[in-house]
Amino acid sequence: MRHLSGTTARSRTARVRRRGAVGLPVVGMLLGAAVLTAPPATAAPMVSSAPPAAATTAAPVSPAAPAAGGLAATPPMGFNNWNSTHCRAEFDEKMVEGIADIFVEKGLRDAGYQYVNLDDCWALPARDADGHLVPDPARFPHGIKAVADYVHAKGLKLGIYTSAGTKTCNSAGFPGALGHEYSDARQFADWGVDYLKYDNCNNQGVDAKQRYTTMRDALRATGRPIVYSICEWGENKPWEWAADLGQLWRTTGDIDDSWGSMLSILKKNLPLAPYAGPGHWNDPDMLEVGNGGMTDTEYRTHFSMWSVMAAPLLIGADLRTASDATFGILGNKEVLAVDQDPLGRQGTVVSSEGGRWVVAKEMKDGSRAVALFNESGGAQRVATTAAAVGLPRAAGYTVRDLWRHETRNSAGTLAATVPAHGTVLLRVAADGRWAQYPPAAELGLEGSTLTRAGGTADLTSVLGGLGRTPALDASVSLDAPEGWTVRAQSPTRTAVLRNGHPLRTSWRVSVPEGAATGAYDLTVRAAYRSPTGARVRTAVAVRATVAVPPPAGTSSLGDLSWLSTVNGYGPVERDTSNGEDAAGDGHPLTIGGVVYGTGLGVHAESAVEFYAAKRCERITAEVGVDDEKGDRGSVTFAVLADGKEVASTGTMTNAMPARSLSADVSGAEVVRLVVGDAGDGVDSDHADWAEARLHC
Repeated sequence: MRHLSGTTARSRTARVRRRGAVGLPVVGMLLGAAVLTAPPATAAPMVSSAPPAAATTAAPVSPAAPAAGGLAATPPMGFNNWNSTHCRAEFDEKMVEGIADIFVEKGLRDAGYQYVNLDDCWALPARDADGHLVPDPARFPHGIKAVADYVHAKGLKLGIYTSAGTKTCNSAGFPGALGHEYSDARQFADWGVDYLKYDNCNNQGVDAKQRYTTMRDALRATGRPIVYSICEWGENKPWEWAADLGQLWRTTGDIDDSWGSMLSILKKNLPLAPYAGPGHWNDPDMLEVGNGGMTDTEYRTHFSMWSVMAAPLLIGADLRTASDATFGILGNKEVLAVDQDPLGRQGTVVSSEGGRWVVAKEMKDGSRAVALFNESGGAQRVATTAAAVGLPRAAGYTVRDLWRHETRNSAGTLAATVPAHGTVLLRVAADGRWAQYPPAAELGLEGSTLTRAGGTADLTSVLGGLGRTPALDASVSLDAPEGWTVRAQSPTRTAVLRNGHPLRTSWRVSVPEGAATGAYDLTVRAAYRSPTGARVRTAVAVRATVAVPPPAGTSSLGDLSWLSTVNGYGPVERDTSNGEDAAGDGHPLTIGGVVYGTGLGVHAESAVEFYAAKRCERITAEVGVDDEKGDRGSVTFAVLADGKEVASTGTMTNAMPARSLSADVSGAEVVRLVVGDAGDGVDSDHADWAEARLHC
């Protein structure tokens, strides 16, 4: 993925992203149920960029102007067509008006979504003889104003797109607004536009602040309230200067419908919390929820974390074909309330260790929204306390799970076993009504669920009380796939489950001979009742993996079955580079001009896991940035043995030749090959594990 400024347009061609399967084995982890919680072409004629005379009397804008102007007091919510249609012919007024209809029919308008936004390709490639923008008559035969009128009649608002350059980002070369700011802004206002996304392509090297300030002044001179979205890609740290220009600014490059892209953007946006507030928001780009490149679990994480970060929520999925699950995620009013909280605080990181993140957001009513986020590929227990997230000391707390829509009471611990790439989103309050809710409990499973056909696994379920009140008549059970055998080795019930005294039950799980290699679900269940008699049932699915040990001798990793992969763009490729899109679209592995015949082609951020079965000694590889991205890309490589780093490189760039890497993995059950983004984002981070071999 590339973002190019200056005279070259950024590529915005349609791409279909796919990612490797998620399902890393759980090794020695505590797996448990969520704590259920909280309360309530040819250059066109240039038009002078000088402002009209009336604009010279406009009042100056202070950094507090967004709130003073009343625009985007909470993060904007709506839709942008780019991910749905790109520049295909289906992007037209019928499609746009249809989205407005869906907003009403599906309850999205009532949930708070307002903006129906047009992205690139809505105009003809050339301006008219007077230098004005011309809507494409094939796409918008009745013009943009007619579409705006239709959208407004639905109680919604219309957004439009252009670039702070001579052309927009599409390769067709649609006209940008550089040098035409006042004329274009006047057209947008006359059409009834309510929102402008102002991109950064073909900017001719003009200072970013100057370009975006000119459009700010042009929009203001129209007299129409237009939300101003500064799409500068975070290149010049707009969070430091754009609060007195627009209502939101992009903090990163474009998002892609992949776990790696979403995760990288999340990590870049999280530290920028001090810059966000009513009328001025950090924008980590639009939502990918429902586009198909991630699982529903990952989409819930995406939606949860964007909401905790008080990010603009612009739907990028094709709502004409969206699933019920997608509408369920996008329409979760309890999660939307976190994003739209009028206090306007962006959540901050409380802790992050081992892929276990706690991010807390202060709410206007004094409660806290708390995201327990598991970045890793296996279920993990993520925990914090009411005090750690900023709540006052109290006799008890109400804790509401915003995805399960259930409320429990807690003595102060907030904990859950969170599935791989999942997020448990809680709203927690020091609420005197805590006693009316059942006690919280967490459910988990300890031990390795990685085994072989015909083998056994010894596991321990853990049901722990977290409530201010005890849980009564508590019991647990463990379900396994058909043909598997499960036997309890210790008691499965207790009359009273008190905080700090968990029910621990040992289980022996036997895998039948002939079981196919792959992932299987075990489900641990629990039931109990509160002192007031309310019955509570909960369950947690735990991924078990049946694996085949590697053969003796030396094997190319490109020939072995992996346990799991996570990849920034596209799938992990065997013996070719990563092409970012569909499987098999890569090129020969090439580092520093040297071509390699075997290995793995990945894209940061990436992780590939292999089963070593405690019988291997070493992994070797020639590692580096693939030549296919020219002089771009910077990554790091690391090898982990049962979670412990045993080899790593520093930052590697395309200018460097391949580096020989050797890692001692003696006695390890699972080895993991990890590529990071070297701290500067995932743009063009094509990385090769060339000649990667496992020695057993």
